[in-house]
Amino acid sequence: MNKRILITYATRAGSTIEVTAAIGEVLRSRGFEVDIKPVKENPCVESYQAVIMGSAIRMSNWLPEAVEFIKNNRWQLRQIPTAFFTVHMLNRDDSETSRQARQAYTASVRQMLKPVDEVFFEGSMDYSKLKFLDRTIAQAVEKQTNAKEGDFRDWTRIRAWAQILSFTKEGVLCRM
Repeated sequence: MNKRILITYATRAGSTIEVTAAIGEVLRSRGFEVDIKPVKENPCVESYQAVIMGSAIRMSNWLPEAVEFIKNNRWQLRQIPTAFFTVHMLNRDDSETSRQARQAYTASVRQMLKPVDEVFFEGSMDYSKLKFLDRTIAQAVEKQTNAKEGDFRDWTRIRAWAQILSFTKEGVLCRM
């Protein structure tokens, strides 16, 4: 197959990197060549046939370093099929209000780059892994919303999404 895929991510407490690793594992098992790198390393995207980007949510948006990565690399990313995944703790039901709120998480990045696919995964919150400011924000959000400390990741759903990503005959990343 010999398609090289970059999976790059932004995380605060590690939940997103674990989701990234699961996606990478599935893609490797399918014969893809996969590199996993944090956006903070500003990986060069030009040697890849596709890029999968993921971010945790803070203050109802992708993390600033993920947005900055897209901003700095948008011209190259527009030449490469790119998919997004978001790891979040709020708006977890399937109501119209929750769907609209999830779409708002990535609105700023979708203005710069249109993904070939986009998915939202429930995350994990462990206050002990957060820095003081992030922990304080998370605890304040918990008091006002349905966000709770705990692991809500659906590993079957995460791996299933990685399983349906494929390439067209022309080499474009898509859903099977």
